[in-house]
This record gives sequence, C-alpha cells and structure tokens, in this order.
Amino acid sequence: MGTMTIREIMAAAPVMPVIVLDRVEDAVPLARALCAGGIRVLEVTLRTEAALAAVAAIAAEVDEAIVGVGTVTRPEQFAAARAAGARFAVTPGLTPTLAAAARASGLPLLPGVMTPSEAIAAREQGFDALKLFPAEQAGGMGMLKALYGPLPDLLFCPTGGISAATAASFLALPNVGCVGGSWLVPKEAVRAGDWAAISTLARQAAALR
Repeated sequence: MGTMTIREIMAAAPVMPVIVLDRVEDAVPLARALCAGGIRVLEVTLRTEAALAAVAAIAAEVDEAIVGVGTVTRPEQFAAARAAGARFAVTPGLTPTLAAAARASGLPLLPGVMTPSEAIAAREQGFDALKLFPAEQAGGMGMLKALYGPLPDLLFCPTGGISAATAASFLALPNVGCVGGSWLVPKEAVRAGDWAAISTLARQAAALR
C-alpha cells in the first residue's frame, strides 16, 4: 500500500465525509458502514479527544478505508496523525509552518484556502489540490467558477455548507475533484448505532459521480 497523492485520494470517492467522533468504539463500525456504501476516504477531524484513537482503530481494522485527519491547525499534529495510521491530512487554512510540518511528516496534505491570494500562496508552496473552506461563506459555486478563470490548474474540494441536495452541482464543476460533507454522518445515527442508515447515505453519495 503505497502513498497516494491528494489528487488520487480525491478521485477515490466523490464525497469526503467530515467525521466528528466522540466515542472511539463508534469508529470501526462507522468506517465499515461508509465503506460498504462505497465511500472509502474518511476525514476524522481532530475536534474531539477520541479522534486519534479513532483513526488508529480504523487504520488497524478497516483495510479498505483511506483514513485521514482533518482540522489540523498545529504543526505537531501531523506526526501524531501519521503515528496513528492516518494516510492524509486536511487543514482549514495554510501557513508556511503547517506546510513544512506536513512535508516533514510525509503525509499528503489537502490545505484549506478561501481567497484567490491564499490559493496562489498555496500553489507557491507546492499544493495544487486545495480545500475551499468555508465553501458556502466563501461564495460557493460562484467562487469556484470565478477561480477557474485565472487558476484552471487548481483542483478543489469545497467543504462547509454542502448538502446532499447541492453536492452534484458542485461536482459538475471542472475544478472540483470531490466535496466534503458532514451529512453522511448524522450525529443521531452515529449515537444510535444506525449503521444501515449511514450505509444508505454513503451509497447515495457514491452514486453522485
């Protein structure tokens, strides 16, 4: 299992679920439910205490999953994520320090940008696949269409405010490789252990491409 590039990871599924886990024991059944529906790329956000242990459990037990970490905002988090078994990292923004830490860890990075200047700065640091975040507040589809004119070589994963209803429209844009969304992992379904419902949502999302 070699290292995948961020573009290869983006191509592996049309939707990258943004996963917030409060309980480590939910990690493996949730990952299996998403994979069963055809969604293999999983972004576990570092917003909870359980996150790194959840990544480690998925990496160890769910072979078909491509598990990564999201909400990386500090340089030391890259090494911790790599040690837990993460295959990629996602940040809400980008600084030279974060870019250097990502390179040092060897983890492929999907860095967040919101403006044309940030997109150009990210490209100067060697990144041509970017997360548009927060997508809705940044202008959504209109912003992506506007960015495509001057920056057609950049590929985006818009995240933030995208729903099952709007995902297909985003995916139809030439500069969108995948979309990020939390609608695949409703808190109520995770809390109730309703893995069948999550598999159904994953199947619908996988069919968007």
